[in-house]
Amino acid sequence: MPRTTIDITIPNLTGTRAVVTGASDGMGLRIAARLAAAGAELVLPVRNPVKGEKALATIRQVAPDASVSLRSLDLSSLDSVAALGETLRGEGKPIHLLINNAGIMTPPSRQTTADGFELQFGTNHLGHVALVGQLLPLLKEGNARVTSQISIAARSGAINWDDLNWERNYNGQRAYSQSKIAFGLFGLELQRRSAAGGWGITSNLSHPGVAPTSLLAARPEISREGDTTAVRAIRWLSARGILLGTVESAGLPALMAATDPAAKPGVLYGPSGPGNLGGAPAEHALYKPLRSTEEAARVWEVSQQLAGVAIPV
Repeated sequence: MPRTTIDITIPNLTGTRAVVTGASDGMGLRIAARLAAAGAELVLPVRNPVKGEKALATIRQVAPDASVSLRSLDLSSLDSVAALGETLRGEGKPIHLLINNAGIMTPPSRQTTADGFELQFGTNHLGHVALVGQLLPLLKEGNARVTSQISIAARSGAINWDDLNWERNYNGQRAYSQSKIAFGLFGLELQRRSAAGGWGITSNLSHPGVAPTSLLAARPEISREGDTTAVRAIRWLSARGILLGTVESAGLPALMAATDPAAKPGVLYGPSGPGNLGGAPAEHALYKPLRSTEEAARVWEVSQQLAGVAIPV
């Protein structure tokens, strides 16, 4: 059936320095291209330089005059995050937009990061916590808006406080939900701490709904050699306009949260269609696991300890 085109207007971002993680392909690349086309100076931290160069070429097809450059980043390595932080602080330019978009989902078996954390918790959550900590002076200087990409998986589940690294009774989907709940709580607490401390940073959340992004596709770097059955079904439904979003529409909530002058701090943006699976982006209620300020404060403290950063009160 015909699909109605969904889009939003991106304001002029000339003079804005934007950092987007996970932008070498898929939804993240679409987000980055829209920011570049709106005039932002774009910094893309990537793990794979070959994919990064392809992403640059794609962006320059859309925005030939774009100011866009690559930096090296592997979110599953705290040393790599620290090195990027040192590089960007050394450049001395304030950051005005940070979209924490990168993520991995349900590797075929339990895996760990370079620092020994369960891969999803370490990459999706702790890697981004460390990145915020490393970039905090630049974010303050830029009065930045920080948008953290969570997932519809954060609407249920909980943080496994007794076994954060899932060393016992590993469940890939529950570990994924935990990583996104923790990351969402951290993003909300970042807003509360910034408001209380006068940091000038505004922080909000987004999620893409369900769309045929690369999350469930073949990912050799996490030992997934072929596409999952789930992503094949998602592609089929998306192509026919049934309930789900597209790769393009999936990035719109993050773009709205990050760039819309009316976007609110401490708020979750996502698709507005049935079940929040697809549709136009809009504000919607925080998922139940994200509503506890006590849980958020605990995540804030524990995550900094694990990530090896100290975000001053």
